[in-house]
Amino acid sequence: MVLFQPMKVQIARDLHPITTIADDVEAAGPRGGLSAADTKAIWAALKSLYRSGAYPGIAFCLRRHGELVFNRSIGHAEGNGPADSAAVPKRLLTPETPICLFSASKAVTAVLLHKLAEDGGIRLEERVSHYLPAFAQAGKRDTTISDVLAHRGGFPTMKIAKIERKVELMEDWDRIIRLICAAPPTSGKQMSYHAITGGFILAEVLQKVTGTSLSSYLDQHIRKPLKMKHFTYGIGKKYWPEVAINYEAGALVRFPISTVAERALFVPFPEVVRASNTDSFKQAVIPAGNIFATADETSRFFQMLLDGGVANGQQLLKAETVARIARPLGRMNFDRTLMIPMRYSEGMMLGAKPAGMYGPDTADAFGHLGFMNILGWADPRRHISAGLLTTGKAILGTHLLSLSRLLATISSRCA
Repeated sequence: MVLFQPMKVQIARDLHPITTIADDVEAAGPRGGLSAADTKAIWAALKSLYRSGAYPGIAFCLRRHGELVFNRSIGHAEGNGPADSAAVPKRLLTPETPICLFSASKAVTAVLLHKLAEDGGIRLEERVSHYLPAFAQAGKRDTTISDVLAHRGGFPTMKIAKIERKVELMEDWDRIIRLICAAPPTSGKQMSYHAITGGFILAEVLQKVTGTSLSSYLDQHIRKPLKMKHFTYGIGKKYWPEVAINYEAGALVRFPISTVAERALFVPFPEVVRASNTDSFKQAVIPAGNIFATADETSRFFQMLLDGGVANGQQLLKAETVARIARPLGRMNFDRTLMIPMRYSEGMMLGAKPAGMYGPDTADAFGHLGFMNILGWADPRRHISAGLLTTGKAILGTHLLSLSRLLATISSRCA
């Protein structure tokens, strides 16, 4: 007996009218050392992922050996959501459409902290309270910046009054900092994903030390040198009409998964999806969760790391800094927030053997997951950097099989 019907988008038989290729570079033939059969297999797997019905829109960018192999999109930036009627206007998703990276933003924030450490502004082994004295409250005095980066800070959640448990709190910087600083740790040094809290504390340390805003620091050290149009915390008002809408999709989120999601995010899963489409969210700076970017910009960021910190002839990060960013901090272990085995570096989610979140045999890969199947990563062994951005927020469903097949195809074809 079917207890509920998964929320899916309407899939056209012919995907060509809703497919956009960013430029004609692919017309010259296979690139990045891949054969025509390789690129055909990867593209077929991507189309199968779209046909799973979990995503109104998908944007995908893949570089290999620094060469652009794919920069394409399928579907819609607005309209054709799982709950939309046929009368709702549709807006095509293109490779230039900005999409919220959600938690993949953590990788960017982490790199900014590593850059600050490289320049001598902080020491990652130093206590957070050395730079932010208020953080020493309630037993958090000895927590280091490295602990926070590796999700071992001890404050993955906050025990705050129920009236505070709402999305608007994430948009009130000063209040959230005060609450995190005053809150007692909810876990020890065990691995426990800091979905929201860690990003705010890391960013506050950066701002206190540099005297500049997190957004300005990103502009100076990453966005402008990489010549990116977007790749910002929040997004300028003039770009709001271009932003892709997020949709709740897939199987209905029920207990116990709903409880796990709410514990990490502070609010129920559907409310997070709705809030992400609001103007206030687009104006806010949420270090752990609201960089807006394209798939190409996401791939470009990870390509810079893959290239040892070099981009456009500039050394943005030292090679040893990049090596530390990608270095595992401890073994595969059970994450007490996500309730799954994970490997982290100081800021990145790492791949694994025999299989990990970036596909089979990806122990050297590093990157980050964003709110339901958004992925940005680099794989040094395969010489690839990739951005996979999706607009359907689906935890459970058959789309996971299609996603696994796509990652396995990329891993095998780029081996």
